[in-house]
Amino acid sequence: LLGQILDHWFESEPLKATLATDAVIGAMASPHTPGSGYVLLHHVMGELEGRRGAWGYVAGGMGALSQAIAQAATARGAHIFAEKAVCHVLLGRAGEAQGVVLEDGTEVRSKLVLSNASPQITFLELISQEQLPKDFVQRIRQLDTRSPVTKINVAVDRLPSFLAAPNTRDGQPLPHHQCSIHLNCEGTQLLHQAFTEAAHGHPSSRPMIELCIPSVLDPGLAPPGCHVVSLFTQYTPSVLAGGRSWDEPARNAYADTVFDCIEGYAPGFKASVIGRDILTPPDLERIFGLPGGNIFHGGMSLDQLYFARPVPSYSGYRSPIPGLYLCGSGAHPGGGVMGAAGRNAAQVAIKDFRHL
Repeated sequence: LLGQILDHWFESEPLKATLATDAVIGAMASPHTPGSGYVLLHHVMGELEGRRGAWGYVAGGMGALSQAIAQAATARGAHIFAEKAVCHVLLGRAGEAQGVVLEDGTEVRSKLVLSNASPQITFLELISQEQLPKDFVQRIRQLDTRSPVTKINVAVDRLPSFLAAPNTRDGQPLPHHQCSIHLNCEGTQLLHQAFTEAAHGHPSSRPMIELCIPSVLDPGLAPPGCHVVSLFTQYTPSVLAGGRSWDEPARNAYADTVFDCIEGYAPGFKASVIGRDILTPPDLERIFGLPGGNIFHGGMSLDQLYFARPVPSYSGYRSPIPGLYLCGSGAHPGGGVMGAAGRNAAQVAIKDFRHL
């Protein structure tokens, strides 16, 4: 349990609760849920510029990371087809992968196919079910993809000024503006209560909020004097109580709750808002292909990790389809911007390719 780990090392409840957010981030779980301690450790894997466990902003926004990877690939001869959706995986007579078919009917032939789409999209949408073992398909269908995340992107005309550390007269950014700011995290019980509400189909009345202002470190993201604020919030169930969907009133009502909470910490925040973009779990699924809106392509619970990710017997990146590999967040070791699943899958694919 996460609580036991934090109690062992720390005494301060606000500190424990703030650290606990990384144990439940993206997870429909409470700090008291068994296995939540692993998710906290998962978030301090790796390093940044030699600093273990450090995180950083990507200059130009997260899309710049994709562009850097694309440029590295094309420099080595790769061809990238942007805005070209894959319709299905081409299979040979023996059931092996032979390439992909795009939505416009174009066939791209290949000896190997690596998919960083979710296991659900890869095996339930891009492959004919008759080509897969029934028990495999059933396990993929049963994956826990519940997501509590609603992402809100905000444009503001001035820097938020927090009661705990008010802005200076010149309005210049202070050290805390360059960090991840965690709100509604004064105690782990608050996080547990927020989770409990969502478990019953109701958006949290006092949501967990992780607030970042990337334009402080990357001024090119906003006009002079203005900023972009990224709000990573939870808990919001995919389907609301009574089977209600996330219509416009429901989306705005939840966003208003989030903004009211921020206003309590930083008076004047609501008046500074120029625009906002609200992405509920169904929006994250529709726009980004995240099953259930889950940022990890599936829960990071103990029953869906290590040798069981995505399902037992297929944790080594290979799939029941010879020549088809899974290399995204649904593969071991799971989600996060670290590239481990992709690197490991590439190593396996290269090893197999030498025998073709």
